[in-house]
Amino acid sequence: MPVRFRPAILLYVAAVVVLALVTGFALRYVLDGGHGRSAAGSGISPGPTSLAGRVIVLDPGHDGGNSGAGAAINRQVPAGGFDKECDTVGAETNAGYPEHAFTFDLAQRAAVLLRARGATVRLTRATDTGVGPCVDERARIGNDAGAAAVVSIHADGGPPTGRGFHVIAPALSPDRENAAILAPSSLLAGTLRSAFGRATGQPLADYLGVEGMTIRSDLGGLNLSRVPKVFLECGNMRNQADAALLVDPTWRARAAAGIADGLTAYLLGATSTPAAPAS
Repeated sequence: MPVRFRPAILLYVAAVVVLALVTGFALRYVLDGGHGRSAAGSGISPGPTSLAGRVIVLDPGHDGGNSGAGAAINRQVPAGGFDKECDTVGAETNAGYPEHAFTFDLAQRAAVLLRARGATVRLTRATDTGVGPCVDERARIGNDAGAAAVVSIHADGGPPTGRGFHVIAPALSPDRENAAILAPSSLLAGTLRSAFGRATGQPLADYLGVEGMTIRSDLGGLNLSRVPKVFLECGNMRNQADAALLVDPTWRARAAAGIADGLTAYLLGATSTPAAPAS
């Protein structure tokens, strides 16, 4: 005989279904950080093994001992068709906070996040008290590691009135040996630019490049790389507003998340538009 459902039972079943749907959407919202997307805006929610098997090299610019080792860092080394100084001292804020300390702290923070996602992460220097490494050795570390991506972390010493961050992607080197990395490095640059800006709220540089991007062939670290690599200039240390962010550990935590999210999005294929050439 036909089964008859009482109205009360139908209402109860409907209520249960609605409650399950609402709970599911709420859980998804929480897990996605309230946006329904990853922090990188890529639609990818990185898990503890999402980068398993991927090798990433983070290259914190300069070193704490460079200022006392002029002869060592001024010696000429190969830079991809020409010779260049081994390294430099780096910039600093007007209050004396040095670029080498900033880059080393930020690289360590980003490494923790990337390792939590399963990546194998190597830094080009293990301390902030040494000399170098030279630009050719920094490139060689990424090459020898077979890195899926390399980010060289810096902070600029630009004009005091200039604000913002920018990403440097490689142009064809004078020796033409880095041609194979130009396209993937451009994708990495565009993805990192988007993720870093989103995580930090830092504006794009207004004193050089185009839309936060420059393309250069004078940097040995890019010319000698045989794996995708970019430079990230996180801000202008000579600008008062930028300097206030760079010295803030809370902001550096957001910056580390931006680097990790940009690399994650790039390596998992959720890349943004390639960086347009800029002078």
